[in-house]
Amino acid sequence: MRQVFLNYNGNIFTEDTPLFSANHSFFRYGNSLYETMLWQNGNIRFLDYHIDRLKKSMKILAFSDPSEVDAFFIKSKAEELIRKNHMVGQSVQIRLTIFRGEEGGFNPGNNKMNYLFQIDHMLGQKRTVKRGLIVDLFTDVKKDISDISRLKMNNVLVHALAEGYKQERQVDEVLLLNNNGALCEAISSNIFVFYKDKLYTPAINQGCVEGVMRKIVMEMGEEEDIEVVEAEIDPDIMGVADEIFCTNAVQGIQWVLGFKRKRYFNRISKLFQQKLQAKDKALREVME
Repeated sequence: MRQVFLNYNGNIFTEDTPLFSANHSFFRYGNSLYETMLWQNGNIRFLDYHIDRLKKSMKILAFSDPSEVDAFFIKSKAEELIRKNHMVGQSVQIRLTIFRGEEGGFNPGNNKMNYLFQIDHMLGQKRTVKRGLIVDLFTDVKKDISDISRLKMNNVLVHALAEGYKQERQVDEVLLLNNNGALCEAISSNIFVFYKDKLYTPAINQGCVEGVMRKIVMEMGEEEDIEVVEAEIDPDIMGVADEIFCTNAVQGIQWVLGFKRKRYFNRISKLFQQKLQAKDKALREVME
């Protein structure tokens, strides 16, 4: 079996190397955040947006050195790991986890950044985008609304439970509710609903992650003169919506084909997919 390598605080290890003790703050309390990014054509798509979100998140979580997370740091570490794993020329998912590195209680008293880079092949992207997603609604446990619910943190138990529900129901994705019963997000994506010529997405104050691709889609909506409304969205809209799609920085824009017996169009999501492909093509031409 081929060895897979990761980068822990600047050192390269195989992924089966023990890195943390049982008393580590990262392990015991989820004292961390993470970012997933798409590497393609020799670059990280929308890297500036990822850096902006990382720095804001690190500031909110009181890390002492968010300025260290710049374009050179992320791109150089990613390139090194891609070469080490013999993935040059491939589309790769990059995951950067940032965490406090001390043993201790809820807050070990050291706000210095520790980091872990991991990479993986892009598996399954073409299938889901081409076919469209069959989704369900996860109502067993709801996501709390708070000042930190917009951040990508490792303590995502609600999403893990939703993943189990998704597998049990044998669907492609499930949508989550917030603790007010409104639509929040999908397991690893933001959601958009097109209804009566307006594009709706849950507002940040509804508990959803402040996604990079969410921001890109909102910008594309403005470019196409499509009104985008950030709102509290009743899940009943899924029964009457014209179109629903999911977005994240790695998978891009994923059209939702159906929910129960309801079937959706893909006019807006197809338009945005084409615009995203054009942006990728322009970036590739610049790199060449």
